[in-house]
Amino acid sequence: MDREQLESIRSLLLTTRVLSLAYVTDGGPEVALIPFAPRDDCKALYVQASTLARHTRALQAGGRVGILVHGQDTGRTNPMQLARLSVAATVLQIDPNSAGYDAAATQFVARFPAAKMTLGFGDFGLYMLTLGEGRFVEGFARAFDVTAETFAAISSL
Repeated sequence: MDREQLESIRSLLLTTRVLSLAYVTDGGPEVALIPFAPRDDCKALYVQASTLARHTRALQAGGRVGILVHGQDTGRTNPMQLARLSVAATVLQIDPNSAGYDAAATQFVARFPAAKMTLGFGDFGLYMLTLGEGRFVEGFARAFDVTAETFAAISSL
């Protein structure tokens, strides 16, 4: 993958604000739409969830989820041309008393100012999704495998 594709992935993560979170429960596969903030190095994404939400059951430490981030469908182009990143991620719930919590919360609140209030609620948690293997589709006939090394390369741009 060359610099152009790495920059495209980085741009997608920096300009998109919601992701689709895919997971499996006892009842079968489910998907949720949740806001995210990329970590500064783009190796992971921060998400916030309430313990009252069904998808929070999938956000257990060490759990694996699927995520999909895609460009906006404006209706002006072929939807198969939308840039999209589909990747597996490993979940870590960030302990509010840990050293990294304040930095993660600051980054999330910078993107979603209303989260400043909800992060103070006892039933809301902050989670980090570490990006792993998947696919980046830049458009028609432009698909690339991605790995943790891809996101490490993006962090050095």
